[in-house]
Amino acid sequence: MTQSKTDYYEVLSVSRDASPDELKKAFRRLAMKYHPDRNPGDPQAEERFKEAKEAFDVLSDPERRGIYDRFGHAGLAGSAGFGGGGFDPNEIFGDLFGSIFGGTFGQRAPAGGRDLIYRLELDLEQVVTGASVPVEFDTLVACEACHGSGSAPGAKTERCPDCHGQGEVRIQQGFFTLRQTCPRCEGRGTFKRADCRECRGAGRIRSRRRLEVKVPAGVDEGDRIRLTGQGEAGDHGAAAGDLYVEIHLRPHARLRREGADLYCEVPVSFVTLALGGSTRVFALEGSQNLDIPPETQSGSILRLKGLGLPTLKSRRRGDLLCRVNVEIPVGLRAEQVRLLKEFQSSVEQHTKEREPHVSKMFGKRPV
Repeated sequence: MTQSKTDYYEVLSVSRDASPDELKKAFRRLAMKYHPDRNPGDPQAEERFKEAKEAFDVLSDPERRGIYDRFGHAGLAGSAGFGGGGFDPNEIFGDLFGSIFGGTFGQRAPAGGRDLIYRLELDLEQVVTGASVPVEFDTLVACEACHGSGSAPGAKTERCPDCHGQGEVRIQQGFFTLRQTCPRCEGRGTFKRADCRECRGAGRIRSRRRLEVKVPAGVDEGDRIRLTGQGEAGDHGAAAGDLYVEIHLRPHARLRREGADLYCEVPVSFVTLALGGSTRVFALEGSQNLDIPPETQSGSILRLKGLGLPTLKSRRRGDLLCRVNVEIPVGLRAEQVRLLKEFQSSVEQHTKEREPHVSKMFGKRPV
């Protein structure tokens, strides 16, 4: 007694109204799992794969699917072999088994060049105005002698004898005949017998490149500037990659950056903080005058608007924020010590005991 065959819909684990796309996805999943090349020496996996392929062959053909839906397996008894209808092995397996069989389908264009990253260090002064900065780096460039072709000038172009100019060869893998990029001509279909002497047929040579990079004002740490086509040369005349210039900022001796704002520390005498006055502070555009209101506490932050850094996304410039700190005099003379003690005594006589003011501990908000 012959064993009854499993329902085709159950084989693929799909509903009876499954669409063609659902059938393809179901078959891809089973083929990936049970394909003989993935299960060498496993007859059970091979049998499961044949069963899935048979089910897909029938259900992907609208005419045979209709017969099967009405009469089941008996309706297909004695019919012609499978493989017609909607089954296209190249369509099903082109994206599925390319990695298994180590090749691609159809002609392969020469590979484009790799993208490169160059680390560029800048000073804050260059960020304020923008700059044109020379850079140098080693990379693969197109051979000038052969213009990147890899062939000697005047060499005769011949049709590839292995693929007959098609750029691909056919290989047998289990149940399937698949197309693979021709290894001899690398998918081009033609080749030249005489290699270029300068690059030895590679089409590229390693060389040192020099470029001027225009850095816009307001760049920040980690920003990247893309230079299209300035990366590594492509394979045999293919497009070059891009060069990405990555910005890194050198620490500044006097200024600290936070976004578009700059911070600095300003030593000021006790008298100036108490009575008010002004002092000169360092800024990227040159020294600036900082006005200090009377009774300013040490640690307070005073703002000079528009003296920070520009930004790429807007015309607004940041501010220069100056933290003023009391500067304690050293090397006091006897007369100065006497006067300070008199001043301290006078202050203590007119000042009640009190808790420290918040601004003394943490500084005032920027003004």
